[in-house]
Amino acid sequence: MTVTQPARPAPAAPGRVPFPTVDEVSLHCTDPVEPETVHIEIHFPGRFEPERLRTALAEAARRHPRFQQRKADSRWWHRRYQWQVTAEADVDPVTFRAAGPGVLEAARARTLTDCPPLDAAPPVRIEAVETDDGGTVLMATVNHTAMDGPSCLRVLATAAEVYAGVEAQTAPSSAGTAPGRTFSGGTGAKAAPATPPPPPAAAGRSGPARPARIAGDTSSTASSGAPGTGNGLLLLDLPAPRRTPYGATVNDQLLVATCLTAARWNRAHGVRSAPVRITMPVDNRPRESAEMPIGNGTRLTEVGFGPGERADAEALTGGAAPDPAAVERLLRATMARTQALKSEPSYPLGLSGVLLTAPVLPVGVRGALARTLRRAAAPLMSTTLLSNLGRIVYPLDFGAAGRPTAVWFSAPARMPRGLAVTAASTAGRLHLAIRYSRALLDHAAAVRIGELMQEGLAACAEPPR
Repeated sequence: MTVTQPARPAPAAPGRVPFPTVDEVSLHCTDPVEPETVHIEIHFPGRFEPERLRTALAEAARRHPRFQQRKADSRWWHRRYQWQVTAEADVDPVTFRAAGPGVLEAARARTLTDCPPLDAAPPVRIEAVETDDGGTVLMATVNHTAMDGPSCLRVLATAAEVYAGVEAQTAPSSAGTAPGRTFSGGTGAKAAPATPPPPPAAAGRSGPARPARIAGDTSSTASSGAPGTGNGLLLLDLPAPRRTPYGATVNDQLLVATCLTAARWNRAHGVRSAPVRITMPVDNRPRESAEMPIGNGTRLTEVGFGPGERADAEALTGGAAPDPAAVERLLRATMARTQALKSEPSYPLGLSGVLLTAPVLPVGVRGALARTLRRAAAPLMSTTLLSNLGRIVYPLDFGAAGRPTAVWFSAPARMPRGLAVTAASTAGRLHLAIRYSRALLDHAAAVRIGELMQEGLAACAEPPR
């Protein structure tokens, strides 16, 4: 079938682009044991036409040139790494898999283990896995050194426009709500938010104390004698939370639920109390715009929990369930912290990242410094990472294949954190991915972490007695 393509001039490819700070640090700290992949999993009710999908993706890459890039050759004495933007793909990024036992699970496992190489454009692989019920799952694996999940999703949204023969999809997402922005408040009806308390002087900033570490638990696989390697993944499909009457967003609730999960998990494993710190990516790119920059476009902020919550520690972690009044106090404090953090200008990896990647020393020397500093700073690394993409703002309407019924993302979960929680919502559901390092947790432990997350979210929605 011929794909209808609107007439428009080809965008000018920028040729060579120097590595930004995030890309360079990621490349320096690559670990083949725990690949730096982003997993994207989108479920559709219908089937795709293979050549039509390939043609649509090629046109989307033409409109977003940075999607089709590879790492240019370099030597250790060079001052910069560079991306080479290519006119054509070096490899076909799309593979089709027929339905069958274990096919979907195997494709999902490959997103955690098979990182697309950087020397062939694009650094993304997409498997279209047919399901027994007549649907299809698009399983994308992204090399995180090259780009992030929202960038890949933006390209897929453009591919959907081309596939369906539509110039622009401007309808709201399948959840039936207006487009939002990452970390803008999550899913659900917007109540008029009450004015939160004024932010404390150090809202969200990390103190000098070492943060809590997620207690390791591989007891269910310890008998096998085989050490865990790589990442594991647990996917949850939950009802989408709503804002609280006093204005706490879904993002605030996810932060508090993650904090409660870490604190209650550690208490159950006999780990002494320590401040929980959560790394939260913030993305201010206009995702609904076709001109959204492609690459790694988020900056990392840290939300700290600790001294302000000490008085409520027992109420939050000591009982069978967190005390609702204590949870509300924690939510209100978190609202102030996130408002302060998101309004503060900052560098993607802080000033230290900018200095570390300044083109003064050769890249080989900078790489050795980056790895040394990462090892030295490991004890001060945050407890976990929470990435909330919010509502999926694109229809992702692929014509006869339909619109998504579920969308999951997961970010790398390398040690010493060993745990990353990623959330996205569509069709009125919250799709939560819990990705973990097998050196820290086994599947049974991840299931329990998932249960604690659900209990934490339920506690955030429960009004105080």
